[in-house]
Amino acid sequence: MAISLKGLISASIKHSSIFRTIMTTSSKSEKALENLQKNPYFDKYAERIAALQKTSPEEFLRKVEEREKSKNAEKKKKFGSVDTKQFSSVLNPKETLTEDLTVQDKKLSDIFKVELVKDKDAAEVQIIWEVYHKNKEVISATIPKDLYSQIHQNMKQYPTFLFPLPRSEGYEYVMCQCYRHAVHFTPLLAYQVHQENAPECLTMVHYTEMSDKGIVLMRGDYDKNALTGKEAQCLANQFQMFYNGKDKNKSKLLETFTKTPDSFKHVDLITELENIQLV
Repeated sequence: MAISLKGLISASIKHSSIFRTIMTTSSKSEKALENLQKNPYFDKYAERIAALQKTSPEEFLRKVEEREKSKNAEKKKKFGSVDTKQFSSVLNPKETLTEDLTVQDKKLSDIFKVELVKDKDAAEVQIIWEVYHKNKEVISATIPKDLYSQIHQNMKQYPTFLFPLPRSEGYEYVMCQCYRHAVHFTPLLAYQVHQENAPECLTMVHYTEMSDKGIVLMRGDYDKNALTGKEAQCLANQFQMFYNGKDKNKSKLLETFTKTPDSFKHVDLITELENIQLV
């Protein structure tokens, strides 16, 4: 029986389509199996998993996908009590600014009566700034203009970094993202769950309106449900010590984290923090 060229092409396409489906399913199964093997109870159910994968690969993948969805739902539930402010570009500065990021463009006049200090010198402004924030649940600082110039240069060069925060059970890593004159902090674990929608625990804004007096004013607002005032200050202190460019070891860690992340060691951050605490 003669078979037309059209029929051969049709059969070939159909066979190719089926082959790709089988290959895709096989690839997904292998990836799913690889993830399952990380489960401490894998050995207990290994035989049943292997049987299901062999007899019904589609059912196997469906169950794995359901399991992953369940895990993600549990993670979201765990962080559901956190105030999830939406800063869609916090950890991705290449994205276009949204209304949620207006905090980083705040003017000093929005929170402080600038006209009252126009005739004051830097020392007087610093005292007024400290007194103004004394009874507020925020952190604040007055930074020399030259020092901030170095800090800001490093903010642009190393926009993302990690800091260890001492906790009763050990250390929690907090991720920071620099954008313009603002620094946004979010717990690393929260970022792994929410990605770019991760809730911020601290936002530091540097106000440059007083730079003609030789100073830059900083104010940090923190989430009281996530941090204490001392913890927020700890993060701010670490940030300044890493970004001021005065310590070669800290500058090297910034560079390694940004340029050669595969060789970056988290334990080095703890070593640096413990050395600070011993001083």
